[in-house]
Amino acid sequence: MNIKEQIRSFVAENFLFSANGFDLSDDASFLDEGVVDSTGTLELVMFAEETFGIEVGDHEIEPENFDSVNKLAAYIARKSDLVIS
Repeated sequence: MNIKEQIRSFVAENFLFSANGFDLSDDASFLDEGVVDSTGTLELVMFAEETFGIEVGDHEIEPENFDSVNKLAAYIARKSDLVIS
């Protein structure tokens, strides 16, 4: 699975409660669409750290990094040696 697929799967299973029910575009805001709240953002941080082996600094927990599939995938790619597909 590539980065975006892993993010979509995590969001669907943990926030939408359906692996097949991911209807959001990769650019859709998790916050604006009501998919995640502040607690959900912390879950995304833990997911990114555990799944991709990165360390997220407190100053990096902001919408520019964690508010959509594309933003999170780009952030993870910047923090690791992974390539977005």
